Amino acid sequence: MTHPEERLAALGLAVPEVAKPVAAYVPAVRSGDHVFTSGQLPMRGGELMVTGKVGGEVDPEEARACAQQCALNALAAVKAELGDLALVKRIVKVVVFVASTPDFTGQPQVANGASELFGQVFGDAGVHARSAVGVPVLPLDSPVEVEIVVEV
Repeated sequence: MTHPEERLAALGLAVPEVAKPVAAYVPAVRSGDHVFTSGQLPMRGGELMVTGKVGGEVDPEEARACAQQCALNALAAVKAELGDLALVKRIVKVVVFVASTPDFTGQPQVANGASELFGQVFGDAGVHARSAVGVPVLPLDSPVEVEIVVEV
């Protein structure tokens, strides 16, 4: 099996630098055999990819791309905590928050931007339990936020 970062490279992606926290917390914490990440926003190059509500200013495909970026940022937090993504045995749980208009009901499809990336990078070990939750607002007016739990 190839290294997770090689699989990312094959997709034209890479693990970014760890996104700086926007408040008083750390990007990830290891407890026993698990790493828990803080919620990751779709930061790219130090800025949010887009702002606004899904179903309003942000279309579902943009939000799906944001979820993928959040997933990459979560992997960056895990890598910073462990030193190597090859130590990940399994993606256990993924929680995706989608700031959306009241009539938008496509949160699961937005969340697939993160879920499908984990499957492509970790194969069967990337298959996980998940929640996709619609919320009225997220920090910095982000459309999406993702947190994960991984087993190591």
